[in-house]
Amino acid sequence: MGARETIRIAVRNVVPPAGLTRALAVQAMVYAVGSGLFHAGSAVFFTRALGLSAAQVGLGLSIAAGVSLLGTVPLGGLTDRYGPQRVWVVGLVLNAALFATYPFVGGFAGFLAVVVALAAVEAASGVAVQVYSINALPPEERVTAMAYQRSSLNVGFGLGAVISGLVLAVDTIEAYRGMVWFISTVFLVTALFVRRLPRLPQVARPTEPMSRLAVLRDRPFMAVSLLSGLLTAHQTLYLTVMPLWILTHTDAPKTIIAGLVLLNTVLIVLLQVRASRSADTASGAARASRRGALLIALFCLVLPISGLTRGALTVVVLVAAATVLILAELIESAGAWGLTATLPPADQRGAYVGAFRLGSQVQYLIAPVGLTALGVTTGGWGWLPAAAIFALVGLAIVPVVGWAGRTPRLGAAAPERTMTPVP
Repeated sequence: MGARETIRIAVRNVVPPAGLTRALAVQAMVYAVGSGLFHAGSAVFFTRALGLSAAQVGLGLSIAAGVSLLGTVPLGGLTDRYGPQRVWVVGLVLNAALFATYPFVGGFAGFLAVVVALAAVEAASGVAVQVYSINALPPEERVTAMAYQRSSLNVGFGLGAVISGLVLAVDTIEAYRGMVWFISTVFLVTALFVRRLPRLPQVARPTEPMSRLAVLRDRPFMAVSLLSGLLTAHQTLYLTVMPLWILTHTDAPKTIIAGLVLLNTVLIVLLQVRASRSADTASGAARASRRGALLIALFCLVLPISGLTRGALTVVVLVAAATVLILAELIESAGAWGLTATLPPADQRGAYVGAFRLGSQVQYLIAPVGLTALGVTTGGWGWLPAAAIFALVGLAIVPVVGWAGRTPRLGAAAPERTMTPVP
């Protein structure tokens, strides 16, 4: 293969094809500029501009996470009732309005009100984004389109982080206020963009709509949700546990942490679409999830070696471990998209996608403390049971997905038909 052909394939795996797939990827990148800017600068904004203590920030964000956990299923059901595009647009407008109020927040109570409201909006709009992508595209294009969106998200996150660096360099109250107002504007622009996306025909609702919480009784599907959600612990491992391990158990320079974050961003942009192949069916998605789980287990075996090495060899081991975990993230993400695109019934997709997200919400509650305790505070031996846990999840997910595939979904109506967007 010549250099020109290699470049052509690389570009094809980064630049989405023209049409709805590209439009969705572009809006994802625009949205991520604002989101990435806030994620990178929020801690300083909360403490410098709002005058909150670190304990207050942590408590407020924990309460917001609890609201998101409790609201994901009932608020996700709004997508089935009002349509994903409408919920998506309203969510972006509400996000913009809430961010615009941040500079006027006074004290912990005001901060808590805003972050809780943002968590509730995200619980609804996050489901709507995914359901729109699923409903608007034919089955064979859904996972690939979501891969392009994730690649574009990382480009946007990177741009947002660069802008955040400029804000942090200026380090004035006015700069931080301007930051959140800029983010608010970005969300409004994204809302206008989403409003112009093709409209979808209304999905026929069942004669007897089920309760918004009834999906929780679908045991096979909820088992898939839990197992797949546990695999999203790769995020916690990469952004929290691995940096703590590097700081406390290796002789690597602290700057390598930033380098590994950059490596993650670059590889996701370049490889996410390629890694999503063959995950557009339930069985293919299950196998991808299994491969992702086994790679996470491998990471848990490679990383602790860095605590036994010195100098340049430590850096080599850390880069190798990080690369294994990035590959796990790429493949597991594609598997999760495939499962959400194939298992939920078309007429209850919002409720089911919301329920699927519960698994990752549970991971956010238990993984930071659990994996830190196993991997970091034990001195290293805890990585062995951690690896065993992920290997067992990987081995279990394929038969559990098969069980869910053989079990009719609750409230399912007629088989899904291909929907054509209305220009």
